[in-house]
Formats: sequence, structure tokens, C-alpha cells
Amino acid sequence: MDFDALFTRHLDSLKAEGNYRVFADLERRCGNFPRAANHKDGQLRDVTVWCSNDYLGMGQHPDVIEAMVSAVKACGTGAGGTRNIGGTNHHHILLEAELADLHGKEAALLFTSGYVSNWAALGTLGARIPGAVILSDEKNHASMIEGIRHSRADKVLWRHNDWRDLDRKLHAVGDRPKIVAFESVYSMDGDIAPIREIVEVCEAHGALSYIDEVHAVGMYGPRGGGVTERDGLADRISLIEGTLGKAFGCVGGYITGSAALVDFVRSFSSGFIFTTALPPAVAAAATASIRHLKTSGAERAAQAARVAHLRARLDTAGIPHMANGSHIIPVMIGDPVKCKMISDILMNDWGIYVQPINYPTVPKGTERLRITPGPLHSDADVDHLVTALSSLWRHCALAHAVA
Repeated sequence: MDFDALFTRHLDSLKAEGNYRVFADLERRCGNFPRAANHKDGQLRDVTVWCSNDYLGMGQHPDVIEAMVSAVKACGTGAGGTRNIGGTNHHHILLEAELADLHGKEAALLFTSGYVSNWAALGTLGARIPGAVILSDEKNHASMIEGIRHSRADKVLWRHNDWRDLDRKLHAVGDRPKIVAFESVYSMDGDIAPIREIVEVCEAHGALSYIDEVHAVGMYGPRGGGVTERDGLADRISLIEGTLGKAFGCVGGYITGSAALVDFVRSFSSGFIFTTALPPAVAAAATASIRHLKTSGAERAAQAARVAHLRARLDTAGIPHMANGSHIIPVMIGDPVKCKMISDILMNDWGIYVQPINYPTVPKGTERLRITPGPLHSDADVDHLVTALSSLWRHCALAHAVA
């Protein structure tokens, strides 16, 4: 079989549909966030990044950088293997204690990414709890879906953010161990789950509640503990999963929960046992970032102000964007080819980087630009973005929002 020919046919099909992904060759510039250097065709030019998940710019915070550099000088670069073989570096212990405290839990466990923490935790719980059934919000992240699939547990989908549908389906499951998996902030639409109602339904049915807070940790709550902290619900959630790679500006994922739950996952999860641990320097930097955001609300307040300002400007310009209660602003295009074209023009002609979001990340017909304003975007940056979008809306004959 000509495998390369098969691969090429599938890639050509992606390109014809407008869903082929092209990665921008960017070089972040320390101390100059949200600016970056774009390498293209042998040339270098400055761009302003509007779609980073480093929501608060903590990846370039002086305290975080100093913590990482100091740890590299003290411990070297790598972790030396899995924690079982190479040992647990003390920086891992400190970070897990910081994370447990952040969410008011007894324990925490580190993973190499948020994807891995969801895959490993849900996969382990579903596989190891006899007779378990996992009830999953229909818009859960791919990492949660893969974890559930890997567990081979029975799965029931419930309508997105519909706690009444969840209640009905929990009732229908009957007297079986039940795990309810959902997110706080959904990354593509930016909507926030009705967590209180979901938790009350879980409690009524004796279900284990599992929430993904990756797009909320650092961003919400008086100490950055996420929407569950903001709403005073963290103590009623069985397992809170999060990431170090977004608002905390580093890399890695984690779970928090009771000591028994966390030790259960630690002891049975192949995704933890057989994976090289995070470098100590990453753990040290993440610890510094979390500690800073526990005591400083300035970054969250400035970011929220930027979001409100940009939304108001988009409304004035008639640029359609999806309403939600989060920091994520989806600007709707609805066509994959136009979405990619607009992204390319923004980069090439305006020096603005916003990656197109196409299928399978979002359903076909809902293609969009996913904009994430940060505290370091200036008024001039906002003006430039809105001017560019307004020009492209006219150029591409896209519909304006109705006032």
C-alpha cells in the first residue's frame, strides 16, 4: 500500500474543506507580552497576540521567571524520570501542597499536562470503580472524552449545562456508582456551567462530582481558585482538575481532592506511573505563579476590564460575538474558508495574531476567531483590533450584529 498517497489524500481533503491547520511560527518576547516575533518566509516581524491562553501574562512575570531560573541553577533541567524511579523532587511536593491549598482539598497530584490529568484521572476512576457509569456533559473537552473512552466504563451524555437533564439521567441509571464530569468555563463558547445546581443534583444522587477548571484557575475567585472558589462551592466538589499551562503561565496539569481519592489515582493510573515527571524548574515557577495570584487580584481585575472594553467596542462596531460570562470572546464567522482567510489577513496585513477555530474543535458552521484579551493589551491595541475587524467585515461581506 502507498501509505504516503493515503496520507496526502486525507490532507488534501482537509485543505479543500478549509480545516487544515497551519501553525504560526512565533517567538514570544520576554517582558514584551502580548507582543511576539513572527518568523515567515525568512523574515521577522512583530505581531500582537490576541488568542493566548497565558491569560494574565504570568508566563513572563518576573517572580515566575526568577523562580524557574533559580531552580534550574539549583536542580538542573530534567526530573530524571518518573517519580517512582527518579524520585519526587521537593519542588513537586511544594507545588502539590500549594494546589491543594488553592482548592481547599486534602491533596493534589501533578501531571505533565491538563490533557493527561483528565485522561488519566477519568480513565482510572471509570476503570477501577466497579460498575461505574460516567455522565458527561455533551460539550466536554476531548481529553475528558478520551479518558472516559479509555476507562471502558458505561457513558451517558447529558445536554450541555442542563442540570435537569442530568437529574433525569442520574435517576435512570439507578443504584450504580456514578461519576458526573463537566467543566466550569467551556473553552470555545466561553459559557460557564450552573455549578451549584449540578452539585446539588450530584449530592442528591450520591454521585462523585468531577469538574475541569482549566480555563478558570487563576482567573476567578479571590485567590484564583476558579469559579468553584468564586461561588463558594469548592468544598462540595469531589475532584477539581486544573492546569498550570494557562493563567499560571507554565505547563502541566493536576487534580485535587481527598487524600484517598488522589492516592487512588496516583497508585493505579498508568498515565501518572509511567510518565516522566515535570522538571523541578517548571514546578518551582508554577508555585511562584500560584502564590502570587493568591494574594494579587490586580491581574484579574485588569483582565476583566480589558474584556469589558473590547466587548463594548465590538458592539459599537457591530462585530458579532458570543455573549457569555467569561473572559473568552468568540467572534463568529461561520465559514471555515473565510475564517482562515480573515486570520491570515489579520496576521499579514495588520500584525494581529488570532488563530482560526474550525472543525473538529467546533461544529461545522460555527467557525470563529477566539479572542482572549489580557491585562497588558493597551487601548491602542484594542482600537487597532477593532479597526482591522471592521475593515475585514466589509471586505469579506460578513453580516454585522444587529444593535
